[in-house]
Order: sequence, then structure tokens, then C-alpha cells
Amino acid sequence: MAKKEQTSQSQENPSDTEPRQVGVESVPPGEGSKEINKDARKWAMFCHLAGLAGLIIPVVGNIVAPLVIWQIKKDEFLFVNEQGKGAVNFQISMSIYMAAAGLLCFACVGFFLLPAVVIVDLIFLLIAAVKANNGEHYRYPLTIRFIK
Repeated sequence: MAKKEQTSQSQENPSDTEPRQVGVESVPPGEGSKEINKDARKWAMFCHLAGLAGLIIPVVGNIVAPLVIWQIKKDEFLFVNEQGKGAVNFQISMSIYMAAAGLLCFACVGFFLLPAVVIVDLIFLLIAAVKANNGEHYRYPLTIRFIK
């Protein structure tokens, strides 16, 4: 009789007997912050915000700062590894776009493109930092994937 009760309980709750997979797909929208460690969210946000170092150290600061944070914390937190790669790839891509816009200044087109690239960089950087702080996975648009 007890065996019959066990089988009926396992049929009623099949999710209790199956191993639970934890991944990006299993996190309901809007609840990412509950699944990802607070420290991981903080360091992922710092990875994105480190791109602002390009304002202090032009040309390389926007790449080196996220790269250093990502390299230090990538083995400790998977979320930082993912977001750090995205931040470094985005900053490398934006540096290439800024260099191209700078070269186009000789054709008078770059005078409009260069500020636009800087504004796009700042906007997407801030969006990514907020999303990372909320524990949401974010992929930058317009990014060349150098690091996979």
C-alpha cells in the first residue's frame, strides 16, 4: 500500500523527482536578480562602468579597465565572465568605430560621426550597467565578438 502511495505522489509532482536545471532559460523574466549572487551583479556592473575609464585615460582606458576587472573576477563568478567578455568586446568595437570616425574627420563626415559614436557608447554602457546590477543578461548591439 505504501508503495502505491509513493508512485501516485511521484506522478502528481514529476518536477520533484527530476533534476532541476539552472540556466538562463530557467530564470523567469524579471526575476534574474534573485538567481544571481549580489557580488556577481556588483562586479558585472563594475565591468561595464569601467568603460568610463576611457574618459580619464583616452584611447586605452576604456579597454584596459574592463579587461582587468573581468580577468580578476571571471573565475569566481560565471555572470561576471559573461558580462565582462561583452563589456571588453563592446569597448574594443567602440574604439575601432571611434578611430574610423576620427579618420573620416578628413572627409568632414567624422565631425558628426565621432560625437554620435561617443554618445552611443555612453548610452549602451549605462544600460548594460543597470541591467547587470539587476541580474539580467545583456548583450551589446553593434559588437564585434573578439573574445568568445
